[in-house]
Amino acid sequence: MRGAREAGLTIFGNRFSLWIAFVLVHLWLGYENLHGPGFPFGDVTGPYKTWTDQVLVAHYWVGIDGPFVYPILAIFPMLASHLLGAANYGSTWLCMIMLLNAVGLAALSGWGARPRNLGAAWWWLLFLMVLGPIAVGRIDSVTIPFAIIGMLLLLKHPVAAAIVLTVATWIKVWPAALLAAIVIASKHRVTTVTWAAITSAAIIAIALTYGSGANIFSFISQQAGRGLQIEAPISTPWMWAALLRVPDTFVYFDEGILTYQVSGRGATTVSMLMTPVLAIAALGTSALGVLAYRRKTTVTELLPVLSLALVTCLIAFNKVGSPQFIMWLSVPVIFGIVTLGRGFRTPAILVLVIAALTQILYPINYYSYLTLNPLLVVVVTVRNIMLFVLFGWTIRALLRFVRPAGHPESPDDEQPSQVHSPSSWPLNDAEHDRLREHP
Repeated sequence: MRGAREAGLTIFGNRFSLWIAFVLVHLWLGYENLHGPGFPFGDVTGPYKTWTDQVLVAHYWVGIDGPFVYPILAIFPMLASHLLGAANYGSTWLCMIMLLNAVGLAALSGWGARPRNLGAAWWWLLFLMVLGPIAVGRIDSVTIPFAIIGMLLLLKHPVAAAIVLTVATWIKVWPAALLAAIVIASKHRVTTVTWAAITSAAIIAIALTYGSGANIFSFISQQAGRGLQIEAPISTPWMWAALLRVPDTFVYFDEGILTYQVSGRGATTVSMLMTPVLAIAALGTSALGVLAYRRKTTVTELLPVLSLALVTCLIAFNKVGSPQFIMWLSVPVIFGIVTLGRGFRTPAILVLVIAALTQILYPINYYSYLTLNPLLVVVVTVRNIMLFVLFGWTIRALLRFVRPAGHPESPDDEQPSQVHSPSSWPLNDAEHDRLREHP
């Protein structure tokens, strides 16, 4: 037993082993995208390549000359995949994601990083494997290493953190939840808001100079008009209704937004209501974060939990439920492992299970879900319930921070000496002490 433990420490505490595993995981994910079952690479070799072909051939820029479903900076990583020619578009995309993830892994586990950082790095590789090919096959994949680096930069380099996270937000909107959590939980809120505004203003100004007009904000209107996507948690009752052959309830393909949605009695009304419901849920979660901050909860306690709460909120209350959304959860979990260690074991496990269930859905059995296979409807139902279980864990943790009497318990009921120490962050001792005293 002792020998096995020592062997495990030798392997998992070794950066060389970590990088070998990193390469193997990405080679497997690349193979699955290019040659695996289903059609996991469809967005990359389909819409992404089409949009970039329009730029290179017709000089038509989505987001400038016409509306774009994503924020304006998303087109640039798509264009970068043309560097080795149109025939190698997919392979170049995979190489680009692997390079970006390598930068994120280096920032997370570089020399001088503490054991928890290595633990977070191994967890990330396991998450990528469990989530499957979609983990590197969507525009969201570009934002993950940006977000990891931005969160790690926060204390020492808050300006750089704000810029990096804002750039990520202009690729895909979800990192805005991390920025919001920083504004609530960190003393760097003024710096974060200021540099996020400056960075955004610069991006908008450049786009307007090239004639974008209102198209720079078209990603907002493009999303607002969507129906209930079949994978979204809110769509689950209609999927069961369709399975049980309730009249006028069915799955259809939306040609405009290129997603499968569900139609049925009340679906249109609920679709319209979900945007304000999401806003209310996010505001309520943020309010709990503000109360926790006012109770003098330290940033290492509050920021990981609040980040995960807001990101989970964006998924659980969203009428869009694309499988790639699950990869967003990896960033606050990585940050939580780095800062809270074993105090973040429950969400770390929950997110791995959610990711595994998501891979069972997509790409392995997506067609079966479209055709209302009962087993797949059960799998997605369980996955969606677990998203709310995860959200409930974060809300429970925030409520503990808000309790007026005494110091709040740790999220997973460990002793403060085990959980609350930020010693695994790559900071010097003076910074650790200052951080523990006040956020």
